[in-house]
Amino acid sequence: MLQRKKRLAGVAFVRGPLPLLGPAFVAAVAYIDPGNFATNITAGARFGYLLVWVVIVSNLMAMLIQYLSAKAGIATGRNLPELCRDNFRPAVTRGLWVQAELVAVATDLAEVLGGAIALRLLFGLPLLVGGLITAVVAFALLGVQSRGARPFELAITGMLMVVLAGFLYSLVLGGIDTGAAASGLVPRFDGADSVMVAAGMLGATVMPHVIYLHGALTQNRYARGTERERLALLHSQRLDVVVAMSIAGLINLSMLVVAAQVLSGISPPVETIEAARDGLGVALGHPAAVLFALALLASGFAASGVGTLAGQVVMQGFLQRRIPLVLRRLVTLAPALVVIAAGVDPTRALVISQVVLSFGIPFVLIPLVLLTRRRDVMGALVNRRSTTAVAAIVAGVITLLNVTLIALTVMS
Repeated sequence: MLQRKKRLAGVAFVRGPLPLLGPAFVAAVAYIDPGNFATNITAGARFGYLLVWVVIVSNLMAMLIQYLSAKAGIATGRNLPELCRDNFRPAVTRGLWVQAELVAVATDLAEVLGGAIALRLLFGLPLLVGGLITAVVAFALLGVQSRGARPFELAITGMLMVVLAGFLYSLVLGGIDTGAAASGLVPRFDGADSVMVAAGMLGATVMPHVIYLHGALTQNRYARGTERERLALLHSQRLDVVVAMSIAGLINLSMLVVAAQVLSGISPPVETIEAARDGLGVALGHPAAVLFALALLASGFAASGVGTLAGQVVMQGFLQRRIPLVLRRLVTLAPALVVIAAGVDPTRALVISQVVLSFGIPFVLIPLVLLTRRRDVMGALVNRRSTTAVAAIVAGVITLLNVTLIALTVMS
């Protein structure tokens, strides 16, 4: 028995330096979903480098938040919805579940729209047909997940690399104004519209549903019967989060920089994803336009599969109920298809969906901070006081931004 424990502990340590296809890479896909395309491109095309700081700050927040979610799963063997159900009153749990489902609808809207737009750009398919194809591909990805964690992670990571390659190509060709980019590191806004876009960027980057999912991806993963094994696994997941979120942050920053460098100030103004594709084609050549569309397609497909998996975790965790994935998918897919069929401007719908996601962040972040600071819940992996303080500041900043956004919207 002692030898077995040593062997399992060794496995956890060996995995420490090599987490490249781990849970954080699945989570990272949600941070570069089609909503990020809409918000980052809108930010760069309309405001240049002004909101570079939002991308940086959002990514740092994402690292901390995803680390806490993964740590909760490792320490307790339970995901965040399950922990909420165990530790909060039933009325609170039901309220959290309702808002989580609304967030799931907004998430699905962004992902299905993104895949549909990409298919229209590449093959001229109607948006409604593209949306249905995106939903089918999400089911196929979940079929891969049923074969085990590694095949699913490999498929998702491959799509992540497609998105990265697409934007690095345009970034290299388009260049970067280093002085303007440096000035964009200073936190500031330029009117109510820039606050609206910043809130959308935050909602697109710090995704509520994937905070629920990350703990589920780590809760039953690897050997962790002893405190030593849990600490070894936590070290591995910390590196996993840093690497995966850094790649996601690089992609988001590349989106904004390319838009600021290539699409800002052109006439007519770039206001849609289609116009962004056309603008890249004119400025950087046809390959850049095709790679942009392929990146959007990979993003929509991957994020849709991850979002469906997250929705199942939410319902099962909060309510201890599991429904067939087909039914689950139809419930959150229907509003997206209605929006497409109604002819709503796709890019505008994407940006609004990300603002809705931003409103949902405090409802997942505050419970996460409250639970991970409790020793009776987390044991030896309880947050340090400094970690809890920083996480509380993050929650406060996000909440303040949302309140400001509501006030500006009402006044305008």
